Amino acid sequence: MEEEPSGKLYDGQQLRRLARYLLPYRGTVAVSVLLLFLGSAAEALRPLLTKTAIDYYVLRSPDVVPDWAAAWLSPDAIRGIMQISMVYLTALAIELVVEFSQTFLMTRTGQRAMFDLRRELFTHIQRLDVSYFDQTPLGRIVTRLTNDVDALNELFTSGIVTIFGDFVMLTLVIVAMFNLNAGMAAMLLALLPLVWVATMVFRRAVSASYRRTRVAVAKINSFLQEHINGVTVLQLFNRERRSQQAFEQINREHMDAFKESTFAYGWFYPVVEFLSMLALAALLSYGGYASQQREVTLGAVVAFFQYGLRFFRPIQDLSEKYNILQSAMAASERVFKLLDTEVAITAPVAPKPLPAGPQAIEFDQVWFAYKPGKAADYAEADWILRDVSFRIAPGETIAVVGHTGAGKTTLISLLLRFYDVQRGAIRVGGCDLRDLDPLDLRARFGVVLQDPYLFTGTLAENIRLGTASIEDSQMRLAAERVNLLEFVESLDAGFEHPIRERGAGLSTGQKQLVSFARALAHDPQFLILDEATSSVDTETEVRIREALDHLVAGRTSIIIAHRLSTIQRADRILVMHKGQLREAGTHQELLALRGIYYRLYQLQYKDQELQHGTGNETMSNIPTGALAPILPVDVGGS
Repeated sequence: MEEEPSGKLYDGQQLRRLARYLLPYRGTVAVSVLLLFLGSAAEALRPLLTKTAIDYYVLRSPDVVPDWAAAWLSPDAIRGIMQISMVYLTALAIELVVEFSQTFLMTRTGQRAMFDLRRELFTHIQRLDVSYFDQTPLGRIVTRLTNDVDALNELFTSGIVTIFGDFVMLTLVIVAMFNLNAGMAAMLLALLPLVWVATMVFRRAVSASYRRTRVAVAKINSFLQEHINGVTVLQLFNRERRSQQAFEQINREHMDAFKESTFAYGWFYPVVEFLSMLALAALLSYGGYASQQREVTLGAVVAFFQYGLRFFRPIQDLSEKYNILQSAMAASERVFKLLDTEVAITAPVAPKPLPAGPQAIEFDQVWFAYKPGKAADYAEADWILRDVSFRIAPGETIAVVGHTGAGKTTLISLLLRFYDVQRGAIRVGGCDLRDLDPLDLRARFGVVLQDPYLFTGTLAENIRLGTASIEDSQMRLAAERVNLLEFVESLDAGFEHPIRERGAGLSTGQKQLVSFARALAHDPQFLILDEATSSVDTETEVRIREALDHLVAGRTSIIIAHRLSTIQRADRILVMHKGQLREAGTHQELLALRGIYYRLYQLQYKDQELQHGTGNETMSNIPTGALAPILPVDVGGS
């Protein structure tokens, strides 16, 4: 599963790519590292100050104090201890300021770097081919921009620099201890193998539980997204109890995995604490004996205790940062996999400009399959379109009908170059689509889909969609021509009426009229209506049909519809069947053929004509036997 970590604690290639996002802020990172050194030095100095106070003033042993320290210390005990106390307090103040500054700088730097990464991800996602979104769950894409980027941010803010600081602190502590007494330092280091064994066991336990937790979280997210979106169906079929049982099982997997992680943390810290106390107890015994034998001073023993506490704390911190490192490596692998996804539909190096003026659209022996197979001759391909050829003259309105899966919507996807054909060519104005810039091509088209999509914002923003050149008068005129203006004027805020997510609060028909106004306001050269009236009521359909005259006037238009009443006035009707263009002609010509279109028309209108006596002459003369047996033909979207 893609949610599982790779298992790598360190990946140099991934870290080098991550470091690229810190390059613009390398000055801030350098200052943060310098502050880290300063803070570590101030912390390592404090035990030495304690040693000096005890040996120089309590035990009166000036021979164990360095000359540079004795030169500025007062011989008076009270005054000297006050001097040392002031230095001690200064070191504490430096640590406080340094820790705050370093944390603030790295947090701000991490946020800026992640801002850049999220922007790059979002920009790349918008450029990806439609085929990528056909195969990738939406929740996975959202997770890449949210959870995975947050994991990388945690690596920058409390991972890399903190780990580096722990190593610096460990180095300074070890050097200071060996300078004080090599024997006591060796005694303390002798327990490191035990700490290392405990750390390895902890690492394996946490790694396994982390992997299970990550997968369980992915299952929970997927389950919730599916069942919340389908809550109406659940309630209609009384599936609440069954869904609750299924969710309880998935939720229990997450709880059990998290309990394992909690158990690992629960025993690891006490074990390290026990080993550290065992080491300090050994230091106490040895230090007490050595101080009596004059082999080490009492101040050195006390300083060793303080260094011992500082010695084991970075080890605990490094173990705690293991999950951050592992999560960040897995997150970076997934993020860069998304960024490395190639964009197949791109502009050529030297794109041809679309000629000015009216342009014809031509499909020339087009073959297309969503899964073309690996063979050179595409023998394994599951063809959606087979040898489709037709030409749409400038200003012509054509309609496309056919059963579900006939390839109607695929024609539109290929024309907008969401996919590239495997054989044949599609030309606009005599130019092959593959020689054009996709952005320039799509800017010439206005599209109204079966399922209207509105964004959070205002009504005006949903009509303009960021096109600042559309003036208020143009927007108002477009709304009037598609019969939307009356509804807009009934709103208190008019065109500034707030639109919630996915157009919540508006009916399907109202959202569809907004889509029509959007298409008309952009004044496209070509117009595509893909099942634009299939999900609206009869009254709204009548309003839309009245608006069609304004929409198609002076434009090359393609109308896909399963309600034949909306296409009868088209200049030509193309009938698709099993990926092939089977019939073409006007409404009356196709009825006269008594083929596929004839049967579709029968299924939709014969009953109405028999009941109301409104059938045309062609249909009224159909003999009764011609109606049976006719297999039902679904003419919905493909």
